[in-house]
Amino acid sequence: MGTYQNSIDAKNRVIIPSRFRDELGYRAILSRGLDHCLVIYPLETWEEQQKLLSTLPKSDPQARAFIRYIYANAVECEIDKQGRTVIPQNLKSLAGIQKDLVTIGFGDRVEIWAREVYESDEQGGMLSSEEFKDFSAKYQV
Repeated sequence: MGTYQNSIDAKNRVIIPSRFRDELGYRAILSRGLDHCLVIYPLETWEEQQKLLSTLPKSDPQARAFIRYIYANAVECEIDKQGRTVIPQNLKSLAGIQKDLVTIGFGDRVEIWAREVYESDEQGGMLSSEEFKDFSAKYQV
């Protein structure tokens, strides 16, 4: 849980907030998210994700494309003793990351957003107050 404002340095390193490092450990999987963000999976969660992906029908072209989308953009990342990990240039570009980031806890994973994207109305990760209320009512949460 939680939202943190941070940034990426000139060497494409980002500091993972200490609260998340405890859950991630020193090795994790970094991948493109389903939204316009990056996702860091603890190894255990990644294994569960792989099991789900393996159940998709390989005969379905959309399923194959989805599986490629996930695997082609996934890398194992190491978190150093200072809590930093490197974001590869291709993933940095896919997420529109320039400098400022928003790092959020998302259940069993961590999302990394370019701050401009996260705060934008078009592609961002936030709901408006009205959308939040409507969703909450629809699913009774």
